[in-house]
Amino acid sequence: MSHPEQAPARRPAVVTLAVALLVVMALAALAYAVAGLLTLGGTADDLRRAAAGTSARPEDTDGVVALLWASGVVSAVVSVLAAVLLVALALGLRAGRPGARVGTWVVSGLGLFLGCCGLAALAGQWAVPLRLGESERGTAELLALVGDAYPGWWIPLGAALSVGQVLGYLVVAALLALPAANAWFRRPPAAVPGPHHPYGPAPYPYPPPGTPASPYPPR
Repeated sequence: MSHPEQAPARRPAVVTLAVALLVVMALAALAYAVAGLLTLGGTADDLRRAAAGTSARPEDTDGVVALLWASGVVSAVVSVLAAVLLVALALGLRAGRPGARVGTWVVSGLGLFLGCCGLAALAGQWAVPLRLGESERGTAELLALVGDAYPGWWIPLGAALSVGQVLGYLVVAALLALPAANAWFRRPPAAVPGPHHPYGPAPYPYPPPGTPASPYPPR
């Protein structure tokens, strides 16, 4: 005779580890956003100085610098939103909400896809430089200098975070699929406590509410 699986009284270690990984990934996303915003000003200045040795026109330089600022701000905003989402999912997992586990799997799949796309784009930039027409030669020269304008540690940091993102989502998704996690997220909802009575459950009030008063005296 099979017995139903008993829900654990305490949060399993696999769920706790998944929560901790999501929090660490959220902190890394916030740190990346802050570092990106702090480096934008210096990167734009270095790019303008490097533009003096190219055939780029002033309007070409302004356009590439504006693109640099826009991409940096958008990347920082996306990183902050991702950090907030990861923290919200971590809190839901910690509380044992099944919807948080499903949401974490969805976000993990999306994060794996975006992380792989980021790595592919980075590898493509290294392997195949951007080529534009002769009329946009100055813009092409400036875009080729963007990587050099960033601090030397910036691109390796981005690549390392992309790899860590892919691995982190894989580990979190695997941890939440283990049997211990299944038992944790299948717990029955907690019963709502009724009114306190010193001798057990509170008796039903007599007479019940809404009952008309009896014309006869009690026996």
